[in-house]
Amino acid sequence: MSMSPESLAEFQRRQLAFAATIRDPRQARPPEIPEARMAVYRELFFNGFESHLAGNFPVLRSITDDAAWKALVRDFMVRHRARTPLFTEIGQEFIDYLQHEREPAAGDPPFLAELAHWEYAELAVAISDADRDLADFDPNGDLLAQHPVVAPTAWHPSYRFPVHRIGPDYLPETPPPEPTHLVVYRDREDAVHFLEINAVTQQLLTLLKENPTLSGLDCLKHIAEALQHPRPQSVVEAGAALLADLKQRNILLGTRPPERRPA
Repeated sequence: MSMSPESLAEFQRRQLAFAATIRDPRQARPPEIPEARMAVYRELFFNGFESHLAGNFPVLRSITDDAAWKALVRDFMVRHRARTPLFTEIGQEFIDYLQHEREPAAGDPPFLAELAHWEYAELAVAISDADRDLADFDPNGDLLAQHPVVAPTAWHPSYRFPVHRIGPDYLPETPPPEPTHLVVYRDREDAVHFLEINAVTQQLLTLLKENPTLSGLDCLKHIAEALQHPRPQSVVEAGAALLADLKQRNILLGTRPPERRPA
């Protein structure tokens, strides 16, 4: 429950004023702190955030001029209230700000939030411990007869823009007709890779993640039906090869028996 400033102790009001002027130099500083000293705190905090964000989002930094980048970092500090004390999660907080709090500025590229999300994905996959408590699976199971297990550390986002190609030499102003589907994953030696996939592979991964009652064959038949393919067996045959390739890349870890539906 939030409290009004009047209900706070004096030291708490001073702390809030101190934090407010660090975030936003336009806010009044505590009167007992000289401006020169306050400026040191502002600079230290700003430089810390700026350096960390530049490291997390190097492509975004490289395509943004200095003035616009500093304005972006300052706006993040002013508008957003992080819910984590961990610097490794500041990137996720920045994405949340871009997606829900940022008021578009004249110079913002149309792919700003998507590019930031893509850049953060590599770090998120690298440090993820989502597989720490992974239930038992068979690393050599039958990918068609059983339910293939998608690595919980793998991300497979879709974007309007081809974010993996964006850089100083490629700055699209409008998205292409078709979305871009990507997978970011760790191999068996924990190196991070990415793979551009098509819409069918994206649908397959989504089905596997969201439907533990389906076998690999069930998923491929479902896709063939959705595509209204004249030769469903050809979809199954191509899909079997695709499942094997995803397993080889460590995007699929193995299999489990399909879960039973509740009676």
